Amino acid sequence: MPKKKSLMVLDTNVILHDSNCINQFGTADISVPIPVLEELDQFKKGNESVNFHAREFARAMDALSSDKLFNGGLKIGPSLGKISISLDKEVHKDIEKSFSLNKTDHRILNIAYHLSKTKKARNVVLVTKDVNLRMKAKSIGLTAENYKNDQVRDIKTLYRGHRVVENVSRDQFDRLFNCQACFDVDEIPEGKELYSNEYMVLRNGTQSALAVFENAAGQIRRVEKSAAYKIKPRNAEQTFALDALLNRDIQLVSISGKAGTGKTLLALAAALQERKNYRQIFMARPIVPLSNKDIGYLPGDIQSKLDPYMNPLYDNLGVLQLNEEKASKAKGVREMLEEEKLVISPLSYIRGRSLVKIFFIVDEAQNLTPHEVKTIITRAGEGTKIVFTGDIFQIDHPYLDSHSNGLSYLIEKMKGQKLYAHINLEKGERSELAELASDLL
Repeated sequence: MPKKKSLMVLDTNVILHDSNCINQFGTADISVPIPVLEELDQFKKGNESVNFHAREFARAMDALSSDKLFNGGLKIGPSLGKISISLDKEVHKDIEKSFSLNKTDHRILNIAYHLSKTKKARNVVLVTKDVNLRMKAKSIGLTAENYKNDQVRDIKTLYRGHRVVENVSRDQFDRLFNCQACFDVDEIPEGKELYSNEYMVLRNGTQSALAVFENAAGQIRRVEKSAAYKIKPRNAEQTFALDALLNRDIQLVSISGKAGTGKTLLALAAALQERKNYRQIFMARPIVPLSNKDIGYLPGDIQSKLDPYMNPLYDNLGVLQLNEEKASKAKGVREMLEEEKLVISPLSYIRGRSLVKIFFIVDEAQNLTPHEVKTIITRAGEGTKIVFTGDIFQIDHPYLDSHSNGLSYLIEKMKGQKLYAHINLEKGERSELAELASDLL
């Protein structure tokens, strides 16, 4: 029996996540419900990523249709299926007792259900990033899937950026400590498995050392424990992170880890340490509220509204200012803020700016989509270094998870590139209480 051809019914959030999604379903046909087009109309104005996707999708649909009609569907491209628009239907008798059409989600669900009943020869699938809508679809026997084109398949095997290498010879340890050239990567058993800029804890029973594989030279280099702006690393992973942050040959760094591991503090300390080599330091984070109260509910002017979202960055600055006061240099960070050598801003305010010779720190990067991460990186000009920090298991975005967020996607796709380094920080250093809460709660 021949396999049924699929008909993918798209929800609005899929298009707002990736305006190029219609090219990702192979030979399957695509249906866009009319309520989805209505919702996209509400997103066309603005400078956020969702606004960009809404506009791009509308242009793509217009280019496909030209002066043609959608009745029979239009070919998307070579080796791709057809796309059509599905109009509203009367509520189907099978679901009228459970779902009214007062909600847009239910209108989309009703259209998809009608298609599944009228097109028996097709495998009708509702594609949505809304987990509740997927559950509703499955409750009425309708196949529903998440949009997975840009997802990391197995989060358990996600690149950590460092490993332990056992049974390193005494001769290799001697060369590691006594020479700059160190030794070739082929001299250790794991050599062929190493990624460019991957860090290691080398061990030999009684000896241990920290090292990194520099792909350009094809050699293992010793990593020394060094401070940045009076901030000293407290463990091996933090030492690796500072090494990558202070290495000007590495233009893109990502640091992941749970709360209290020092991600943001290390990135900011390295930026201040290297400030003479950059025109400005930018610190930014996406505005994603923890609860249902969004930015519009807060009183005051725009700066007053933004301050609560930027406070975690100021907290880290406070630690560095405390170190300055101990060193009798209390004006440093304050002067940089006043002179806008150090700029703290939400990500939406960074859009459109020229990123030339900038040390750019993006905090809470797990709340970005893969497209937003790509947009940020592709704006990097000459002499710019970009650092993404975040916890891939602490996501506040309604349509992202540990597999689909931009930080996980970046780690998966960029590993092994000579301009990139990643470190996963595992040990919490904020306090014993914070570490206990992070592990048990």
